[in-house]
Amino acid sequence: MPVLFLKNTHMSNEEIIHKLKPIITTYAPASAALENLSEESDFIKDLNINSANLVDIILDVEEAFGINIDNASMEKMLTVKASIEVIKEKLSEIDR
Repeated sequence: MPVLFLKNTHMSNEEIIHKLKPIITTYAPASAALENLSEESDFIKDLNINSANLVDIILDVEEAFGINIDNASMEKMLTVKASIEVIKEKLSEIDR
């Protein structure tokens, strides 16, 4: 009988930030804010990421976490904290 490997759908905030940081780094101009990335970081205000690049980040997040992000959820993802919440919500849907 084959062994099935399931994705880790229960990730801590730190684990999610660890996977998010390289994605965000690709699109954010180099800044001290990026070095101090935290849940409170705002993509536009703190990291100077433009709206077109926010869409790219979301596409990369979908691929990295194996999730699909709908438009309503996408509109919420303006901070790292909000992104973590959306990612956790979408990962929990995989468990159902």
